[in-house]
Amino acid sequence: MSRIDKNPIIMPANTEIKVEGQDVVVKGPKGELRVRVRPDVSVIVGDGKVAIGKTDEKTSDAMRGLTRALIANMFSGVTEGFTKNLEIEGVGYRVALAGGKLAFHLGFSHPVEFQAPSGITFTVVKNAISVSGIDKALVGQTAANIRKLKKPEPYKGKGIRYQGEVIRRKEGKKAGTV
Repeated sequence: MSRIDKNPIIMPANTEIKVEGQDVVVKGPKGELRVRVRPDVSVIVGDGKVAIGKTDEKTSDAMRGLTRALIANMFSGVTEGFTKNLEIEGVGYRVALAGGKLAFHLGFSHPVEFQAPSGITFTVVKNAISVSGIDKALVGQTAANIRKLKKPEPYKGKGIRYQGEVIRRKEGKKAGTV
């Protein structure tokens, strides 16, 4: 069993946290994030540290580690931000950034457009896409939705993949002798 919830979170400089009932709001130089915590978990703020308290509920143990990780990610997001990088591989596959939208040419009969959710910014260099934002879950989900447009196929490796992702390649059909 993890004991991560027992470690307090040290608040970075230039950040502030407010607990409003079950809502926790973290503000920093890059923006503001809000999360609703479960009623069986308490958030205690003091002396530049944030601690997670517990109640007598059985589910409290499971939710404390989650709550601590969510709040720590909120602090990281409002100070540094999060980024996921994607690569496009394939002959004729390309992407262009047009006013907050990504326009993909992925071998379909039509171009595919992908609109950025609020709080997410895209950067395109050649066939590499960078998805950035302050909300870790939203950055990850947006990158997954882009990858879902054309998953890498196992025979030639064409498609959209995460930077550094290794695609297991399959061997094609063999020419048989009769």
